[in-house]
Amino acid sequence: MLRFVLELFAFVSLGIWGFVAWPLPWPGILFGLATPAFAILVWALFRSPRAVFRLDPFGKAVIEIAIFGSAALAWWDLGLPIITVIFAVVATASGIISGRKELR
Repeated sequence: MLRFVLELFAFVSLGIWGFVAWPLPWPGILFGLATPAFAILVWALFRSPRAVFRLDPFGKAVIEIAIFGSAALAWWDLGLPIITVIFAVVATASGIISGRKELR
């Protein structure tokens, strides 16, 4: 359940970053919609339980680190380091627990 909440938070974070970090109307709207859409597409293709392309646990970890890391960097870019640190710590702990289960 926590993993799903982290995924949703990462996608929403990228959308917020796209709308806030870029000037409106066009760059902001474009990045606000395209950034989470791209992250969702990559997640669906490589990381979801019904992924189109099957990866080993290390490949899945790379995809997960890229998406969660970009969400954390988005909060850092918005000037909210507390949210960055909390999200990064929770996502890292969850990733380690999940990764250990996959490697068994």
